[in-house]
Amino acid sequence: MASPRLRQVIAEFPEVRVVHRCFALAPTPDAIVVMFGSKKRGKAEILEHWRLANRYDDVPRFRPDLMAARPFDYPYSMPGLRACKAAESIGGQQAHWDLFDRIQYAHLIECRNIADDAVLRDCAVAVGLDVERWEVAYRSPETQAAVDADLARARMLSIAAVPTLVADGTEVITGARPAAHYRAWLRAVLEQRARAGRDER
Repeated sequence: MASPRLRQVIAEFPEVRVVHRCFALAPTPDAIVVMFGSKKRGKAEILEHWRLANRYDDVPRFRPDLMAARPFDYPYSMPGLRACKAAESIGGQQAHWDLFDRIQYAHLIECRNIADDAVLRDCAVAVGLDVERWEVAYRSPETQAAVDADLARARMLSIAAVPTLVADGTEVITGARPAAHYRAWLRAVLEQRARAGRDER
């Protein structure tokens, strides 16, 4: 929900550079059990969040009833995070963002199991990555280390929600917001940075 709005808003601020980082709400297969008490309950509660999100999306897109009918457990985060970091190692930030969006589409719209390597490979193909290079990167210890470094950075910044935007290490906005909120936040960050630059002169 946030990504299309952010793409629109960021295009209006050519001086802003977006750096994507990984954050895992459910990093392991058992994380949902820890959070919700069981995988079944976790899937049901998360899909209620999907239904709520549909009310606030620009165009209701999420398909919770279809996901509820899928036989697999609700997907955990780590495979998708590694997939996006692998894309980044090949094609930089744009490749990370493009694959992230395609994985989100596979998850929320197609209701596929994005913890499945084959599904992630299909997503990599769909965004035009060199799949052989991507598969090597996806399985590499360097990619896992890059994900782990992002998770450590998130803990240092006390991040606990997706999405979270951080500017200059201190300015934070969380949650899927209307485009106007992101736009106003970025303007405020840039104005504050400009004031700080003037004060230093």
